Amino acid sequence: MNRRNLLWTMAPPVFALLVVAMALVTGFTGRSVRTFFMARMNTDLDHQARLTIREFSPLVLAGDFAAVNDLCRSYGAVAGVRYTVIAADGTVLGDSQGDPRAMENHAGRPEVAAALSGATGRSVRYSHTVGNRRLYVAVPALDEPSPFVVRTSMTLADINGLVGGINRRIVVAGLVLLLLTGLVVAAFSRHLGKVLERLRLAAQQLAEGDFTADLVVGGTSETVALGEALQHMAQRLGDQMATIVAERNELKAVMGSMIEGVLAIDRDEIVFGLNPSGAQMLGIPLESAMGRTIQEVGHNRHLTTLVQEVLAESTTRERDIHLTMPEERWVQAHGTPLLDADGALLGALVVLNDITRLRRLEAMRRDFVANVSHELKTPITAIKGFTETLREDPPQDEQERQRFLGIISAQADRLEAIISDLLNLSKLEQDTDAGTLERTPTRLRPLLKRVIQEAETNRRDAAGRLKLDCALDIEIPVNTPLLIQALDNLLANALKYSPEGSPVTLGCDRKDGEIRISVTDLGPGIPAEHLPRLCERFYRVDKARSRQLGGTGLGLAIVKHIAQAHGGRLDIQSRLGAGSTFTLIIPEGIPA
Repeated sequence: MNRRNLLWTMAPPVFALLVVAMALVTGFTGRSVRTFFMARMNTDLDHQARLTIREFSPLVLAGDFAAVNDLCRSYGAVAGVRYTVIAADGTVLGDSQGDPRAMENHAGRPEVAAALSGATGRSVRYSHTVGNRRLYVAVPALDEPSPFVVRTSMTLADINGLVGGINRRIVVAGLVLLLLTGLVVAAFSRHLGKVLERLRLAAQQLAEGDFTADLVVGGTSETVALGEALQHMAQRLGDQMATIVAERNELKAVMGSMIEGVLAIDRDEIVFGLNPSGAQMLGIPLESAMGRTIQEVGHNRHLTTLVQEVLAESTTRERDIHLTMPEERWVQAHGTPLLDADGALLGALVVLNDITRLRRLEAMRRDFVANVSHELKTPITAIKGFTETLREDPPQDEQERQRFLGIISAQADRLEAIISDLLNLSKLEQDTDAGTLERTPTRLRPLLKRVIQEAETNRRDAAGRLKLDCALDIEIPVNTPLLIQALDNLLANALKYSPEGSPVTLGCDRKDGEIRISVTDLGPGIPAEHLPRLCERFYRVDKARSRQLGGTGLGLAIVKHIAQAHGGRLDIQSRLGAGSTFTLIIPEGIPA
């Protein structure tokens, strides 16, 4: 929309007002001048008529109408006034500008009729005799011996010319005034426009968030007061905005640092608030979540139902929700009404707590109880069964009795190994939590050689299969017995689960400030779905084969805890048909 500037806004009404004022002044002035001169002319004509009555009276009485006409012309030439002498019956006896004999009876003229009635008659009309508009004054001379009327008249052309001249001067003065006013208005509007433009630019700076704009302007007291008021407003807005920004940053920092997800929804189920943890849990970019519905953001009907219940009933709701995107996880959703200062419902606030780890730990606890019960029950059942057989129905064959006793001894050893491994795990967890694990600087390469030598000595299946690939000869602070135990467990697994005669490599390298000790075999590999749970206690990929090979199901769990006790971790890489690599990753800078 096109808008006019200040000049074209102010000038038209000012000019219109001046034009109207000039018209009124011209009209009133012309009317006043005309009225003044008409009154003056009336008075003059009346006096001139009365002064000549005594001169005309004897001539009218004598009936010397030629002398009357000559006298009219004489007076008219001297005074510049038209004189007319009219008899009581309306007959024109003499006229200074016309032929009395050719003139009609004047008894019906308004001024003459008034004079014949005894009053001074006045009239303004057009004269056909002289061809112009005139003012007529008729003075009665009815008391004379021969009554008559003396009428004087003057043309109004002079008055019209005088009034026209005055009007022209007024118009010229008005045009000059219009020009001066235009210049003044232009100068004032330009000055005021500059002041307002400065205020506009400063206000635009305020709108863009710059509260340092200079709003103190000159000009009139009103513009100065306006600038000062805007300057004060800018200072107040700057202070308030700084407070708001500080509070927003604090809130953003708090929301951003929370591990719980926070989700704010309005009454129309539109998301207007979400923190990074919540966006990560829901698997949606933080920016794209704003302004979308809870159905689009959550992708979960249970979460949508919880929000709808909170909005509909204005009550608190809590529910465990299973999310499948972007990854499978469990969250505890706590929904509460979002109220304003007056208690009116604004929406709902949902806090999401990730309980996936708790769920997994609970599942692991149940699995551990079930597994340890099963693992302990198997050797106990075997021991009990063979013991009862030996006691109640002992075999007659000595060789059979020895076989039974061997089974009982093997199951007792297995039971002892399970209990020993459980105790080792418990001690490792305690040392890790308490930070009391003893570590001494140890040279790595000689340690790995020692592990290979002990394995080749103690295991028949290790002969000629173990290879060392370690160029590092550095000292790292470790608990030597525990590290040997971890590597021995990894080597034992690699030898058991890889083809007979295939090589097993014990290697080491340094990367990103960490020492990586790896055991690599060429076995059948491990399916990918088993890798995340491989270090759980009693977890087996192939349960029948594991028990057949004599494992307790706790070896990798012990290795993982040994790595954690050293501040490191256990990494497992495996492909079906391509073997597996188990890597102990230990930080190089572990304090002694």
